[in-house]
Parts: sequence; C-alpha cells; structure tokens
Amino acid sequence: MPVTDLSGGERARLNLALVTHDAPSLLILDEPTNHLDIESREVLVEAINEFSGAVVLVSHDEHLIELIADRLWLVADGTVRPFDGDLEDYRRLVLERSEAEEGEKPNGGNGRREARRLAAERRRELEPLRQQVRRAEEEVARLTRERDALDRALATGKGNGFSPGEALKRRVELVRQIERAETEWLTAAEAIESEAH
Repeated sequence: MPVTDLSGGERARLNLALVTHDAPSLLILDEPTNHLDIESREVLVEAINEFSGAVVLVSHDEHLIELIADRLWLVADGTVRPFDGDLEDYRRLVLERSEAEEGEKPNGGNGRREARRLAAERRRELEPLRQQVRRAEEEVARLTRERDALDRALATGKGNGFSPGEALKRRVELVRQIERAETEWLTAAEAIESEAH
C-alpha cells in the first residue's frame, strides 16, 4: 500500500517501525502519541518500557509520562536541567511561576485569586471534552470486547449466535464503530491538548 494512502496513525506507526528497525541504542520521540489510537498508545508504552536503550521523550501526554518516565528534565529559561520531583511537583512549579508573574503585574495582589479563578474556568470549559474522551474510551473498550468475543466465536466456528456471513458483517460493522469512536476520542484529546497550551 502506498504511504500516501495511510492514515495519520498508520503513518506514525510506520515511522516508529522504521526508526526501531535497526535497533538503535537511543530513541528520541517528540509527541509520539499524536495521531495514535488507544490500542497503539498502549503498545507504544509497552514497547518503550521493554526497550533496552535510552529514550528521550518530549510529550504533553501526562499519562504517557507517568507510565514510562524514570527521570524528568525541565526545559525553561533557555536551559535544560534535571527536575527533582514528579509531575505533581511540576504542576506546582508552573502554578507558582504563573502566580509570581501575576504578582509582578499592576493589581498583582489579586493575581493568585485571579489565576485560580481562570484555572477553574478553564477546567469547566474543558470538562465537556474530557467527558467526551471518557465516553469514547468506554465505547472503544466495549466495542473491542465485543469484537474480540466475536473473533473467538468465529475461530471456534460458533459465530456467537450469528450465521458465518452475519458474523463477518457484524465484525466489519464493529471495526467501523471502533474507528469512529477512536477518531472521536483522538479529536477530543487533541482539542484538550491544544486548549491546554
């Protein structure tokens, strides 16, 4: 299949396969989860954790970072240095910097309160997208379980109450529904990421 016919996620998987083909001792990954569906993200996490070399990961995907990172580096103020702390410590640092910058502005005495108000407002604005992500994840999981059960039934020749033709049609429909749910999930997740920055 020509590369031009691949989806964004398929191209990302192809690039990862090409990069790792010669078994390098160092991988540098910049936002590797962009355009990947849920299953591909899970496989990526497993692959990175099993990788025997070093991985430099640049990502805004906090879930990915929590699952694989054993060291954090802070890129700020024109420097790169080890960060002694976890993601929660990083969040506090960012909030403190934001509050300090607000305090330097005129009427900065209200800066901390205003920053908290704006953060709460931002969370409220993003909540519908977060709910959409959760619903899409649940839908992908439900449909995937149904598809896997149907695959097991087809492998044993039972068809799960369907004739062989009906079972295959149902499987095709399940794959389409999974793709739609993954697209919805990815769209909402990318919207959250773009709103967060």
